[in-house]
Amino acid sequence: MADDPLPPLLEAVLSVGTDLELRTTLQHIVDAAADLTGARYAALGTADPGQDGLIELRTPGTAPRTAVSLTVPIRVQDEEFGTLHLADKGKEPFTAEDEQLLHVLAAQAGIAIGNARLYEAARQRERWIEGAAAVTTALLGEGSAADALTTVAERARLLADASAGVILQPTAEGGMEIVTASTYDDPGDIVGTTIAPGSPVLEQLLGGEPVFVDDSATDPRMTTPVRHRFGPSMMLPLQAGGRLIGTLALPRRRGDRPYTSVERLLAVQFASQAALALVLADAQHSRELLAVFEDRDRIARDLHDLVVQRLFATGLMLESIQRRGGADDVRETLGKAVDELQSTVQEVRTTIFALQQPPADAPTTFRGRVLRETAGAAALLGFAPSAQFTGAVENRVPEQTAGHLLTALRRALATASRRSGVSRIEVRVDATAALPDGREGVRLTVCDDGTADDGGAGTTVTWQAPL
Repeated sequence: MADDPLPPLLEAVLSVGTDLELRTTLQHIVDAAADLTGARYAALGTADPGQDGLIELRTPGTAPRTAVSLTVPIRVQDEEFGTLHLADKGKEPFTAEDEQLLHVLAAQAGIAIGNARLYEAARQRERWIEGAAAVTTALLGEGSAADALTTVAERARLLADASAGVILQPTAEGGMEIVTASTYDDPGDIVGTTIAPGSPVLEQLLGGEPVFVDDSATDPRMTTPVRHRFGPSMMLPLQAGGRLIGTLALPRRRGDRPYTSVERLLAVQFASQAALALVLADAQHSRELLAVFEDRDRIARDLHDLVVQRLFATGLMLESIQRRGGADDVRETLGKAVDELQSTVQEVRTTIFALQQPPADAPTTFRGRVLRETAGAAALLGFAPSAQFTGAVENRVPEQTAGHLLTALRRALATASRRSGVSRIEVRVDATAALPDGREGVRLTVCDDGTADDGGAGTTVTWQAPL
């Protein structure tokens, strides 16, 4: 009849396979075993806690340990998964029928557990693949190298359900240093921690092999001062094309469940994908820089070929007219025009030279350092001081002299910025200057059009030194 209840065993078997989530499936098995046999206590212990991240599930209540009287193994295919324990049936003992029912339930449980494992592995694999794709997309976007490492550490920590995501990179001494960390708390005391050369863990990582640790706090291979905080951990080499970029470490808190074999496999694959993405991001950044350099070179060539040559030709024409003679006011006007053209040519040449230099944050050439100082003063002044260079300033000015000159330039620019009415500042560096005693020298001249200390107009500051 349609309304007849299902036999208890069939109902138990069906309930075991109703869910694909592993922990829920196991709980169904424990509850079904207790219901079928009338036991007041049922527990399922796993043979390998690291396999699925589970230790034991049981029915509510306290177990009468001495009263365990029925035990049945559960196998998944040819593998021993765990053992189902039953106890406390009241005054009646467990019967052969109870044991037979439990064996049938255990067989069905093995099938349900296998299906749940496959489902869980598929879900985990999907999450890790999506995470690796998200990391690749993020790394190939805009951002610095430090941001890229932080992205890898943060995403890996979330995927692995770890306490921290840590990136280590090789040091010049042959060890490894933590360069970035993603944690729930402030990672400041973790960054900068090092692994000394010669560590067994380090040798394994440098060889491109992952390291799996059951308890970081007690494992003798772990030598970092922060190891006491963590328990299970994975240390995965970030390696692509035979190049070791660094190491991704994913420690969990002390007492947390160990990593399963599936989690270890997926984390290793993620690390390989992340390393490749880091290499591709670095290559893309290099290509973008090369494109910028090529564009700057093109602009510099255009300025030189078109602007400078035309200005120079115009200056020659004006000089020719000036030499022909004529009214004094025309001669004076032409003289000013020639001076202005020559000044413009010098400034354009300085701009061309600046375009030909790498756009580094800290210029290493003397000319570049002077231009950096004038550019920095522009933010305070509201306009950019002009800079002119005469002679081989890159080759002739010694480093110590250059340092003193830059100090004098900073002082002069700061003083000029405090004067009223300053709308123009000229900085001139002459590496062909002759000192009063006849020696070759370098001369720095800073001129402005503001009100001088004595009330006059314009101020000139000069600093010079022998070469």
